[in-house]
Amino acid sequence: MVHLWVRAEQRANEKRVGLSPEDAAKLVNAGIKVTVEESTDRIIPTESYSKVGCVISKQHSWQSAPKEAIILGLKELPENIEKLEHKHIMFGHAFKGQSAGKNFLKKFKAGKGILYDLEYLTDAEGRRLAAFGYWAGFAGAAISIKAYASQKNESGICGPISVFDNQEEMIDNIRKNLFSTENNNPKILVVGALGRVGQGAIDFCQSLGLDVTKWDIEETKHGGPFPEILMHEVFLNCILAKPGAPVFVNNTHLIEDRKLRVIGDISCDPDSSFNPIPIYSSATNWEHPVIRVSDSNELDVMAIDNLPSLLPYESSIDFSRQLIPLLLGLNSTAADVWDRAEKTFIKYLKEV
Repeated sequence: MVHLWVRAEQRANEKRVGLSPEDAAKLVNAGIKVTVEESTDRIIPTESYSKVGCVISKQHSWQSAPKEAIILGLKELPENIEKLEHKHIMFGHAFKGQSAGKNFLKKFKAGKGILYDLEYLTDAEGRRLAAFGYWAGFAGAAISIKAYASQKNESGICGPISVFDNQEEMIDNIRKNLFSTENNNPKILVVGALGRVGQGAIDFCQSLGLDVTKWDIEETKHGGPFPEILMHEVFLNCILAKPGAPVFVNNTHLIEDRKLRVIGDISCDPDSSFNPIPIYSSATNWEHPVIRVSDSNELDVMAIDNLPSLLPYESSIDFSRQLIPLLLGLNSTAADVWDRAEKTFIKYLKEV
C-alpha cells in the first residue's frame, strides 16, 4: 500500500497545505494510506482530515514515519537534519544553482532518500502540472502596489504584512492604501503575462481598475535592454529564472532617470545563477516586505518567496486540485510524472 504522509510546515507564517481534506478522501478511497500531522498553524483544521479517514500523527513526527512513507510538504525542512531517508514531495529549490541547494542534496545522498521537487512535476513537454503560481501573482501584485502606496503616502518603506482571510479582504485593504494617495494610478508592467503567475498579477491589478502593460515571450525575445521597464512605476516579474533568461533591471539602472519605483520579483529566485533582476541578493519577508536598493531615486524590491501563504485557504485548495491527479498516480506502476521527477533529481544529485 502506498503511504502518503502530510507533514506540518515549520516555517513562520506558513499556513498552507498541499492536500485538502476533500482530495485526501479521494486518496483513501483509492487505497492509499494518508497520515496527516497535527498542526497549530495549518489553515485547515486537523479534524477535517480525520473525518475523511486519514490517520492523525503528532506535529513534526515525520522523521519517525515508516521508511516507505512518502512525505508531502511545501517549504524547507529543519536545517539540523543531517540525512534524509524518505521520499519527499516538496519545493526543494536545489536544482538551479541556489547557494543552499547542494547542501540540501547532500542530505539526500547521505540518507539515500529521494526528492520529488514540486517545481519539476511536469508533462512530457516540460509543462508544470501543479503550481501556486496564480496566487503568487495575485498576492505579489498586491504587496508591490502596497509598497508603491507607502512611498506616495510618505510613510517610507512598506511595513509588515500578515495573512488575509480571503481575496476580497486583500483587494479592499490595498485599494484603501492606494486610493489614499494622490498618485493612485501607477503604470504597471507585467512580464510573463501569459502564464499563471502573470494572470494572477493582472487579475489583482484589474480588480483595482488599474491598466496593465502585458509582456511575454514576444516582447522579451530580443534579450534586452528593456528601457520601457523604467517608464513604468511598478514592474512585476512573473517569469522563472532559468538558463537564457534576460536581465530586466541591473545596477546601472539604479542611477538612471526612471519612473520605476517598485519591482515585484514575484518569481523570486535571488540565489539563482539566472536571476533576471540581479540588484538584490536575498528574499524579503513578511516583517520587511521590501528592500530599498536605491535611496536617491526611491526603488524598492518586493521578493517574498511564500506569497501564496498570504491567502492560505484559496491557494491550498487550488493547489490540491492540481496535485491530486498526480498523487493518485502514486498507485500506478506507469506514473511517468514521478519517473521524470526522480530522473531530474538523480541528474542533479550526481553533481554533488
